[in-house]
Amino acid sequence: MKLLQKRLAEFTLPQALMNQGLYAFYHPIETGQDTEVVLGGKKVLMFGSNSYLGLTNHPDVIQAAKEALDKYGTGASGSRLMNGNLDLHEKLESELASFINKPAVTVFSTGFQVNMGTIPSIVGRNDLIIIDEKNHASIIEGCRIAHARTLRYKHNDMADLERILKKADQSNAILIITDGIFSMEGNIAKLDKITALADKYAASVMVDDAHATGVIGKHGSGTASHFGVTDKVDLIMGTFSKSLASLGGFIAGDFETINFIKHKARSLLFSAGIPPASAATVLKSLEIIKNEPERIEKLWENTHYASSSLKQEGFFIGSSDTPIIPIYIGENITTYQYATRLLDLGVYVNPVVHPAVAKENAMLRFSLMATHTHEQIDFAVARLVQCRKEIENK
Repeated sequence: MKLLQKRLAEFTLPQALMNQGLYAFYHPIETGQDTEVVLGGKKVLMFGSNSYLGLTNHPDVIQAAKEALDKYGTGASGSRLMNGNLDLHEKLESELASFINKPAVTVFSTGFQVNMGTIPSIVGRNDLIIIDEKNHASIIEGCRIAHARTLRYKHNDMADLERILKKADQSNAILIITDGIFSMEGNIAKLDKITALADKYAASVMVDDAHATGVIGKHGSGTASHFGVTDKVDLIMGTFSKSLASLGGFIAGDFETINFIKHKARSLLFSAGIPPASAATVLKSLEIIKNEPERIEKLWENTHYASSSLKQEGFFIGSSDTPIIPIYIGENITTYQYATRLLDLGVYVNPVVHPAVAKENAMLRFSLMATHTHEQIDFAVARLVQCRKEIENK
């Protein structure tokens, strides 16, 4: 066996978990992302989806995708720079700019590619990037391939952020990047305080609104809107794969910055444009979000109900104040035991373990949708209580 293959073959953790009946990943879901899905022919309640507004199965969204397929076919067939730029893409960018309340937007093929392309394209070798230590992996990867220096501040700790800013060389560009809603912890960035510090130290701000779009802010327009600081945030990114029921991503900002990114971000220049059906579903989702504000209201009503129920049963959910609720278990194997047993009992949740989180912070990521019922939430919480009794009594 060649050395490279030998080294890769030594990674046997998935097989070990499978042998113990604890492998909790890559489940082949046989239906659409709804509050109830089918897995192995069995119906289970879905509390592991990012479809916060429950739009992936909305009949109008599906119809929009079908109409785009009929008109444009299945794919863009090339990069947007060259031959894959559809009028549908440009219409989507215009609608997003209006939705986010920024002058310009450009659309990428995935949210991950937004961060992988935007960050290294806009900073140079002598610049400084400052990121929250809990930021999404796509931000971290974007920083790794950038030529700028990257420093991390303690999670949502404004004193630590200011400590770094005080020492920064203000003769070079400084870019602060934060998640809007943190995808594991479920709390919201202190964006009002971040922008105030950015003003004080002449720094630019970029916020990753992957989990905030469609969830917080006016009409679900994100974290900057939530705090009333849209004009103080230089770049706002988001994805289509969560509240917007599709696949792709966007970056919003002033015209000059977006013009630069459109012609410099390699993950945009060298990737095919998003399929027309994906663009059409986002456009329809944006329309529904504007016309049906009760969806976001119901999402938050479900969030408060589930958080209260979990706390009443003695589960520790940290500082979460969003539809992402981390149920802290504390240890990898025990977390896997919970996730696999819950699935047996008809509840799908996501186990998040070290090294994705600190060793002592392994958790079940419990996610709410606007379309969940209280009865479904009650069922899930009851099964969590049952699991705790079974596992603790072993």
